[in-house]
Amino acid sequence: LREGGLAGRRAVARWEIQSQEKWEPVFRPALRGEGQIGRPSPFDFPPRRAEGLHPRRRRSPVTRIDALIADMTLAEKIGQLVMVTAGQATTGPVAASDPVALLREGRVGSLLNLWGAAETRAMQRIAVNESRLGIPLFFGFDVIHGHRTIFPIPLGEAAAFDADLWEATARTAAEEASAEGVDLTFAPMLDVCRDPRWGRIAEGPGEDPLVTVRMAEAKVRGFQGDALSDPRSVAATAKHFAAYGAPTAGRDYASVDVSERTLCEVYLPPFEAAVRSGAAAIMPAFNDVAGVPMTAHVPLLRDWLRGRLGFEGVVISDYNAIAELIAHGVADDLAEAASLALTAGVDIDMMSLAYAQGLPEALARGLVTEAQIDASVRRVLVLKERLGLFDDPFRRQSSQAGVVASARRERAREAARRAIVLLKNDGPLLPLARSYERIALVGPLADARSDMLGPWAGAGGPAAAVTILEGLRATLPDCRIDVAADAAALGETDINAAEFVILCLGETARMSGEAASRAEPGLPDDQRALAERVLASGRPAVALLSSGRPLVAPWLFEAASCVLATWFLGTQAGHAIADILFGRADATGRLPVTWPRAIGQIPIFAGQRPSGRPANPKDPYTSTYLDCPVEPQFAFGHGLSFSGIVITGVEAEPGTVRRGGRVTVTVGLDNRGGRGGEETVFLFLRDPVASVARPVLELKDFARIGLAPGDRGVLRFRLDEAAFAFPGSDLEPVVEPGAFEICVGTSADPACLRRVTIRFEG
Repeated sequence: LREGGLAGRRAVARWEIQSQEKWEPVFRPALRGEGQIGRPSPFDFPPRRAEGLHPRRRRSPVTRIDALIADMTLAEKIGQLVMVTAGQATTGPVAASDPVALLREGRVGSLLNLWGAAETRAMQRIAVNESRLGIPLFFGFDVIHGHRTIFPIPLGEAAAFDADLWEATARTAAEEASAEGVDLTFAPMLDVCRDPRWGRIAEGPGEDPLVTVRMAEAKVRGFQGDALSDPRSVAATAKHFAAYGAPTAGRDYASVDVSERTLCEVYLPPFEAAVRSGAAAIMPAFNDVAGVPMTAHVPLLRDWLRGRLGFEGVVISDYNAIAELIAHGVADDLAEAASLALTAGVDIDMMSLAYAQGLPEALARGLVTEAQIDASVRRVLVLKERLGLFDDPFRRQSSQAGVVASARRERAREAARRAIVLLKNDGPLLPLARSYERIALVGPLADARSDMLGPWAGAGGPAAAVTILEGLRATLPDCRIDVAADAAALGETDINAAEFVILCLGETARMSGEAASRAEPGLPDDQRALAERVLASGRPAVALLSSGRPLVAPWLFEAASCVLATWFLGTQAGHAIADILFGRADATGRLPVTWPRAIGQIPIFAGQRPSGRPANPKDPYTSTYLDCPVEPQFAFGHGLSFSGIVITGVEAEPGTVRRGGRVTVTVGLDNRGGRGGEETVFLFLRDPVASVARPVLELKDFARIGLAPGDRGVLRFRLDEAAFAFPGSDLEPVVEPGAFEICVGTSADPACLRRVTIRFEG
């Protein structure tokens, strides 16, 4: 076996199969000899069968995979590493082609952008019935924030700060997607982003690595369930590895240049959490990091991900990314591009055909070895084994969604309510009474059905979406609602006769997401003119901001009495907005990202490092602007509610911690308002003196508490030694003795924080 090369491995595999036939029945085509392509075999699947199934001979998964690899031609091996689109959706620049001929030749191992039980079953039948080896496909799809039932965009869902909710929405999405034949989702997106110019900030959890870690854990659990073989589970693909959320000038696909320290502290921890949680796949990012494209990044993909973390799953390239190594300037042709990606550990080539066209040449030139190809093929086959596809290739096409439609809608409504952030509420203006007789609903998002779903709704159609207008009509059936999408349709009587005006402003869905970076992420000029006209009328008004990012609009926050961030809320958007406006539910959303007041402040985030000359507006020789305050419009964690929950005290015990010890932080809270509600409390840590300057605030934990009027409650946080660690000068974790500030509050705004000092002793 060691010295016999490919022929020797095949001979051993065939001997093993034949010697075990009497007691361990065999799954088929590995018995077929070379030169017999197309010959009938008693182990072939019949060309027509109701479910395309054949009573498979069983044996251990390892033996099955070894036998398959031993029997594959080079073209068939490479075929397992090729993923092409079936064209039901467009998610990249390369057009779809008919994959049927490639499937019959064994030159495709997986498909993307295909869903529906009948559609996926038809392709699977071709793969298992009409190819030589009958290896099943897996089907991948972008189930980003829902499949048929669409939940809030991830940035909005992150505002709930609720890992249980994040897991539940992923579970519902997995149940719906798996029922339509989807085996793998290209989610969760774990790109920490501190630049709202980048359109894909909409798809991630915001600016904080801890929040992203928690979402990684929750989403992997939700998508994958207890076992990948469960017909209701789908494999999770953590993306985009790594630092994709920090592109130059906020432009999608642009170069990234961040320090190793920033990689270690900010961008890598979410992927480590995904791997520790069992994520089946990883997708490298389009970008380069300091000149090395991630699709070919040996130190991060092979050495850190596979070597240090021990990741044994599948690495799937992004759409056309391997061929784009040529445009990056690190490969001269497809053979070089393919060899760079394979050497870095990329197993599957999505849509560039660099592996199909380049790997044979790369092998001939000695740029790669067949052993490298075999290693990737093995990982792909193991994933198919874990998905249960060898035992039943049609297991997901025949499964049923586990949650009834009404329950899915209610879950979407709850998620949408919890995503809404009440940014400003002077008066307070909200919640509104339900006794209005006439309301004006003004703005381009008032009755924009498809825009409620956001930029990446996947299989979710707009027909099921509830618009803001429909949500209000359902809540106020006897109220007259005058609707005007723009200034041309708006009459003065509509405003002056209305008891209340609701401004529906923001972006269209196409203005956020992939390939939707904006140099000026604010409201379009025509919307500003419309809003200023309404606000100048003197009528009570609330502004709703539908968007996939924080919108820079300081004039709006100054002029409007009440503003809510409603993001893109999904299927139940209109009902959820009405629930919050009229007080059916408390406003509980909190910002997962710092909201800038000017474009010049970007990037802006809570965890910045201190300056030797901290900002002082009275001293020009400090870190300030001439034309703008340094403070954001709203701090990370900001969000108002209808209740009156306040923090009454913070204690930390013990005051001195030794190695192996633990600190318990007790936070007292009172509800001094007239209605029940919920508050989110954030615990930050500050290490004021260390061998490496530490951020002014590092989020270490967060929790929610619900209190009835007049009730008191307690939250307890526990910090072990690891909470005080940071990457030292060698980027290895270190805990240094000294004083630490524990900062607790309802946001990162310094005015909201209570501070307690403890000491750590080595």
